[in-house]
This record gives sequence, structure tokens and C-alpha cells, in this order.
Amino acid sequence: MKNLTLGRVLVVLALVALLIGTGVWAVEVWNASGNVDMGKHGWIALGLGTFFSLVIGCGLMALMFFSSRSGHDEAADPLRHRDNPPGGGV
Repeated sequence: MKNLTLGRVLVVLALVALLIGTGVWAVEVWNASGNVDMGKHGWIALGLGTFFSLVIGCGLMALMFFSSRSGHDEAADPLRHRDNPPGGGV
């Protein structure tokens, strides 16, 4: 809490305002389209879209996990595990 500056407070307040605005907009759109019937093809498209989004998301997370565990990320971030910090600190 000691690093809480005015700039950070303003950024957090702006993000909270965006979140609330997005939620209000989503509820309005949901309620406006409440009387629309979705046919069989719409449900199939919704199911396939959800399934493939989950497959892609899980696949990318698995690739990120295995990349991190295998050491491939070390070359991309050479300062990550430095034994001697700059400035000769202890």
C-alpha cells in the first residue's frame, strides 16, 4: 500500500469504470436480444466455437508451461537468473 500513488489510483479507477461500463453494456445487449430464437445451426456454431476456443486456450497454456519447464525461455530473458546482480550487491 505504500507504493500507491495518485497515478496508480487514477489508473485503477479508470479500469474499474471501464469494467462497470462494459458490464452495463453487456446487460443491455443481453436484455435487448432476449426474444430472439436461435435455431439448430446457431446452437451448433455456439458449441463448436466454445469447444475450439477452449482447445486453443488450453493448448497455448500447455505450450507455455512446457516451454517454461524445458528451459527454452532462458535465452529470451538472460537477466532472469543472474548469479551476480549489477552493482556488486550481496
